[in-house]
Amino acid sequence: MTQLLPPSNYADLRATISARHDQLSKRLRQIAEFSLAHPNDMALETVSAIAERADVQPSSLIRFAKAFGYDGFSTMQRIFRARLTERQPSYSERIKALKKQSDTPVSAINTLDRFTEAATHALQHLREETRPELLERAVELLTQSERISVIGQRRAFPVASYLTYSLSHLGRRVSLIDSVGGMAYEQAQNLSPDDLLLAISFQTYAPDTLAIATQARKQGSKIIAITDGPLSPFAALADVCFEVEEAQVQSFRSLSACMCLSLALVVCLGHRLDGSADFDGLFA
Repeated sequence: MTQLLPPSNYADLRATISARHDQLSKRLRQIAEFSLAHPNDMALETVSAIAERADVQPSSLIRFAKAFGYDGFSTMQRIFRARLTERQPSYSERIKALKKQSDTPVSAINTLDRFTEAATHALQHLREETRPELLERAVELLTQSERISVIGQRRAFPVASYLTYSLSHLGRRVSLIDSVGGMAYEQAQNLSPDDLLLAISFQTYAPDTLAIATQARKQGSKIIAITDGPLSPFAALADVCFEVEEAQVQSFRSLSACMCLSLALVVCLGHRLDGSADFDGLFA
């Protein structure tokens, strides 16, 4: 039997864990999800501490490492540690400081301070994690597509409606799949290989948004997804997938990073369509 060659860097390990997630046992899937959500803990904590936090046995961590070709957990842990020398602390780790402020007396200005600080971290994370080639590819798809359909439900709806509004100002043939009258599927059924679906969805993922994205993929349409991580079901469907970790304070989530990303896409598209375009007042 051919020995599995283990990933030699964090980017490859992350991609491999995501790709093989559904093939793992229930316990190993649990560790996979923990490792992607808490890479700093995987790098710095002891086996027993990680096992306790992930709610698994220490032996399961060893099995997890060997499932990806490593000879033991310490060898895999070195990959997570190497990441720390190259990157800033993760958004999830930085936001823990905000959660520890839960005993702070509630006041209007304290509430504003916590949300603005969380939003600042989310925007920093967006800049650190978004690869330039993803933006370029997304703008290329937005430029080339005959028609653009946008879908986002629940808390993603403001982002979808803003993108529809902004893209229309650039002269794009764009429509919002808003499910009015329960007709989301009818609104999406005419998507063709020349068309683009822009889908926005976060955990817990809106069933209609996922169904429409799946339908669009079967119909050959291109897809740009704005979602929340490599294990999102939209990651496997999209031609371009933006992973956005939004600001969250005591279960209240903002849309700061998503709106910033959306605005960047629209302005980049405007310059691509007309390099001399003046955006003053365009989105008033």
